[in-house]
Amino acid sequence: MQLSQNKLNKTIEKQLEKMLWGILAETDEPEKVERILSEILTETEKTAMLKRLGIAIYLDKNRSYEDIKNNIKVSSATIASVADKLGNQGWQEIVKMVKADEWASEWTDKLSKKFKRIFG
Repeated sequence: MQLSQNKLNKTIEKQLEKMLWGILAETDEPEKVERILSEILTETEKTAMLKRLGIAIYLDKNRSYEDIKNNIKVSSATIASVADKLGNQGWQEIVKMVKADEWASEWTDKLSKKFKRIFG
């Protein structure tokens, strides 16, 4: 992934960022977000983003660097880069949402099993 040497005008960059964040925030269906990001991001950019998310989740679960390297196929430097930022607000929000989703799924499964036993 290579960035152009030509810098974007800071005012235009801020306007475009605000526009993109607004578009994503207003998008209420995961499928729409996927379509939007699939058009905007290259496969390499998308893979890099997904790997960083995976690293954050694994680090939050106290997985070892070696485990992360083997499962997500990233370097120790990439893991360290995510680890350094894991305490930042954005990453904390992501981890919190993942944990909430996992918790909800876990309880949905438990309740479904109990209801099946009770109501057959």
